[in-house]
Amino acid sequence: MLRKFLFLTVALFIAFSASAEFRWGPTAGVNFSTLHWKQKLAKTSMAVGGQAGIMSEVMIPGIGFGIDFGLKYELHGAKVNFGEHEIWSSTGIKNQNVWFHTLEVPFNLRFKWTRMNGFEQYLAPFIFGGPVFAITVGTNKQPALEHPGGYVALQCGAGVELFERWQVSGGYSWGVSYMTRTVKLDNYSAQSRGGFINVAYLF
Repeated sequence: MLRKFLFLTVALFIAFSASAEFRWGPTAGVNFSTLHWKQKLAKTSMAVGGQAGIMSEVMIPGIGFGIDFGLKYELHGAKVNFGEHEIWSSTGIKNQNVWFHTLEVPFNLRFKWTRMNGFEQYLAPFIFGGPVFAITVGTNKQPALEHPGGYVALQCGAGVELFERWQVSGGYSWGVSYMTRTVKLDNYSAQSRGGFINVAYLF
């Protein structure tokens, strides 16, 4: 399904690239993240992190369809109560704030309402959705956990464009592949989950 999505996106981009409008700019925001475990063994709560990077937008004039993609650094994680279980507390592992430093490449299809009798020059709502490819570049000290080199997630959301420059958006992201797993328990892994709010300025 993911391959079909990417193929369709690339095909649309090539088909309309001659008339498409390309813009790019900086983006920054906050995220509200947690870990979704295969079983409800380690109680986990949300953590607040941040993200920053650049994004690009390619829109097809007149119909409102396009794509966006970018490169972002993200700090996100969760609070995990390992200390409540003997398998970890017996070795001195306590409740822990788990943090991940990742580089992420989001790739979204988007639709922007652009036919509002000129009002879109001041405010234009949009929706988006697509995959996120992430590379884990670092973590804090996590003796209970081990990590793959990266993971894949999906995201969707909505926002508004103000004065044809500023974009304010929010959405939700959920992992498709696992982001981390425990060292002691086989096949006990977790995926990323969480919401985000971003602000971007496009040139």
